[in-house]
Amino acid sequence: MAHYKRVVGERVYLSPISHDDIDTFMNWVNDPELANFTSFHSQNISLPKEREAVDSLSKGGNTFSIVTIDGDKVIGNCSFFKIDAINRTAEIGIIIGEKDYWGKGYGSDALKLLLKFGFENRNYNNIYLRVFSFNERAIKSYEKVGFKQQGVHREAIIRGDKKYDLVFMDILASEYFSK
Repeated sequence: MAHYKRVVGERVYLSPISHDDIDTFMNWVNDPELANFTSFHSQNISLPKEREAVDSLSKGGNTFSIVTIDGDKVIGNCSFFKIDAINRTAEIGIIIGEKDYWGKGYGSDALKLLLKFGFENRNYNNIYLRVFSFNERAIKSYEKVGFKQQGVHREAIIRGDKKYDLVFMDILASEYFSK
């Protein structure tokens, strides 16, 4: 299936999320290693439930598949949610589900595209995210594109017998446009 190139970067482009990729998404949401970094930790998501999620996410144009320019392979997805149109804020989430693409700059490229879309097309003033403190690779990626830590919810995440902080980060339109 050909994906529509909504926003194009150096290594990836963002395409509206599609039912054609549900099998790929199912592999990600049910992968325990990947789920450890996400809010769907330890869930066993069924195909009907995933279809329902994709149906919901595909409405509104706020969720995108992350697709490689070289090979048109879906490697992740990203989304705006908790959108506050009055105050022009939105939370984002991003996941690189294909582990072979971890740590190689694909996530940072996708994140830059998501920010470009949010600030330049949606006119957001503040884009924020939450990340688990043990996800150092993600934190470095977020800082690389301009996010700053704004606070910590201490010991808000429990994995096994360990407790971790939930880190809040954001970037303002003025910071984005000054780069």
